[in-house]
This record gives sequence, structure tokens and C-alpha cells, in this order.
Amino acid sequence: MKDNRIAIITVTKNGIILAKKIKDREENIDIYTMKKFSEEGLFEIENSLAETVGNIFKKYYGIIFITAMGIAVRVISPYIQKKDVDPCILVIDENGNFIIPILSGHLGGGNELASEIAKKIKALPLITTSSDISGKIAVDTLATKINGRLKDLESAKKVTSLIVAGEKVQIKVPENISDENPSGVILVSNRENIEITQIIPKNIVIGIGCKKGSSKEKIIFAIKDILKELNISYKAIRVIGTVDVKKDEIGIIESAKYFDVPLKIIQRDEIKKIQDRFEKSEFVEKTIGVTSVSAPCSVLSSEKNGKLLVEKKIYEGITLSVFQEG
Repeated sequence: MKDNRIAIITVTKNGIILAKKIKDREENIDIYTMKKFSEEGLFEIENSLAETVGNIFKKYYGIIFITAMGIAVRVISPYIQKKDVDPCILVIDENGNFIIPILSGHLGGGNELASEIAKKIKALPLITTSSDISGKIAVDTLATKINGRLKDLESAKKVTSLIVAGEKVQIKVPENISDENPSGVILVSNRENIEITQIIPKNIVIGIGCKKGSSKEKIIFAIKDILKELNISYKAIRVIGTVDVKKDEIGIIESAKYFDVPLKIIQRDEIKKIQDRFEKSEFVEKTIGVTSVSAPCSVLSSEKNGKLLVEKKIYEGITLSVFQEG
């Protein structure tokens, strides 16, 4: 999973000055430049610019080029996949007059990042996406703002085109998604064609405990299986939580990476405070000193109130709990 760091790439002295100015006003920034301009605190562009971009493309939330637009387009083109996985790419002229998002403006947050940086360095953000310039919100932007994920890009694109065209588009959200989240919808309309898309809220927390050496394949299967039984998309997972003694368990770490979610480590002292609320295991208590792992880890990994959908289910040495926020 990409963190929230941003890379700035520049190949001129003036570009370095601007990059440092942005870094002074924005946290979590790494600056990459040519070896001849290298100095303490900067990263060198090794071998070629294209190779460096390839090495960092999936590492950063966003990449800002202080270069000509053509340079940026050429070096990123071999690495572009799709907008729900690509980092946002911005281009800024070395005088800091204009900021242009050229990739992942909506889902990747490029438009918002451009606007934020523009305010800080007094530049003009040039936003070219049709929904933004018309003052209307795109489906993928809405998904990002509510911390949700699109079920698919194609249907979101079709509904966004209706919004941009000024057509009537309704948003249907259950009043309480925890208790009234529907499994089906009846649509009554005389329209011949109606475009429908779905935003999946990321409100599911998975708590996990497992035997040492449990493979990521088994863990991934177990997580998908338990969510399938609940009729919940795995795209709804927001975080996976486990106990501190499992913080180096490769299968758990790799599973979190597979689902592209953070892994939260819960200390046993925190578990002890609430463990009496859950089913107890004498074996687990003798082994690691707490009476339960997956259920308290799912609750303690949550940032909101909600409810346990599954307190405990065991899959060949893997114990899972599912907590739904909301």
C-alpha cells in the first residue's frame, strides 16, 4: 500500500529552489534531482530519469514534476496502469506559476493536491477535468471524499458523464448503513436506459490471529470467504488488525498488502482491557497472555462505533473477526 509521501522531480537549479519552497509548506516530501545538483537531504536521479520514475512510481501517493510537460508525459507513460492504482501526477513550471494535474486527478487526489499546493506557493492550478471545471462532483471524487472505493470504473465513468451533462442523478444512502445496508434494490422507472454505479464504503475491520507460518494464500482465502458469507465486498476492508506478537508474521503482512490496506498492531495491554467481552481461549491465554486475539483486535483497530458481524471464525489455524463501522 502506498503511503502519503510525495516525490518531487526536478532537473534544474531553479526547480530545486521551488521544490524546497514546496517542501517547507508541505510535509512528507522527497526531492529527486540530477547528480550534479545533489546536496544533503536530496535524492539522486540514478542512471536515467525514466528508470528512477519506474522505481518510485508505485511507492508514492503523488509525483510532482518541475519540468516541461513533455518530459513528464514521456517518462510516466510506460508505467501507467489505471486510475484506481496510479499515483497522481502533477507538473509545475520552474517559476511556480502554474500547477497542472495530468494523471489521477480524481481517485488519486491530484486535483485536490494541486489546489492545496497552489494556495501555499501562490500559483494557479489548471484543472482540466470536466466535472471540476463545471463545478460538479465526479463519482470517483465522491468516493474519495467519503473514503470509499468504486465497485468498477466503467459504471462510475458513465454516471459521471450524466452529472457533467446536467442530467438528474440521485444518490441513495441508507440512513444507518450498519443496520439498513440493503442487499437488493428495486428500481421503478420509465427510463429505457439508467446508468447505475456503486461506491463501497471502507468500513470493515478484520481482526486476525494465526499459527506461526500461516501462508498469505490461506489468510487471503479465509478473509475473502468470510466476507463472501456476509455478502460484503473485500473492497470494503479499511484496516486489518492483529496482536503485537504477530507483527512480523509474513502471511499477515503480505495479506494486508494484497488488500491494499494498513496493518494495525494492537498491544496485549490494550487487549486485556476489553478481553472479557469476548469468547475466551485458555490455549491462547497460556501462549501469549491474553484470552482472545481476533475479536478485540478488530474492535481496537476501529476508529468508529459499530458492531461485530462475526466474533470468531476459525480456518485451519487462522482466526478471523469482522467488525463493521458505522
